[in-house]
Amino acid sequence: MPPQPTVKRAIAFVDGQNLFHAAKKAFGYSYPNYDPQKLALAICRLKNWHLQSVRFYTGIPQPQDNVRWHAFWTAKMAVLGTRGVWTFARPLRYRNETVTLGDGSTTTILVGQEKGIDVRLALDVVRLARARELDVALILSQDQDLSEVADEVRRISIEHARWIRVASAFPVSPTSTNRRGINGTEWIPIGRVMYDACIDPLDYRPGKT
Repeated sequence: MPPQPTVKRAIAFVDGQNLFHAAKKAFGYSYPNYDPQKLALAICRLKNWHLQSVRFYTGIPQPQDNVRWHAFWTAKMAVLGTRGVWTFARPLRYRNETVTLGDGSTTTILVGQEKGIDVRLALDVVRLARARELDVALILSQDQDLSEVADEVRRISIEHARWIRVASAFPVSPTSTNRRGINGTEWIPIGRVMYDACIDPLDYRPGKT
């Protein structure tokens, strides 16, 4: 196994929607109130990694589909950019989905889906690993579609004879239904104390700022 570098350079890759839904299930928060930069820094301090940069990825609804959430994400992304966070966004695509209710009946709801977010995140991890710009890819997500990234980074580690680590961090509590990180990565649970210490003081919901 290649020797570990003395200073482990980390780049954080944040899946904004995945992180929000995990925090909602774990802690009950009704909107994305996290500061991704603070979270990444807290995790890196815990692991003794040097945080190089933070990259944030999310789907955003079009204003005609949901004006409230469009305004929220547009404002949050703009502020993240001023803080030095690299951001990437794509419009959410909507489709009808049939769900079963508690009484056994079914109903159809409109569900927003991200297209291309996980692909772009994965490509960036692989590109930066190949370019030797990171030693640790810290992914804040539980999306199992990203498990192939861990496999590819391991191949890069062997090809380059370099120590490279992929980790996935995610909110977890007794109410969490999913307590698994991305397969093939180091799992880093984010507890309530850490999460609450990294809440963004700004509220980007329309009428709240």
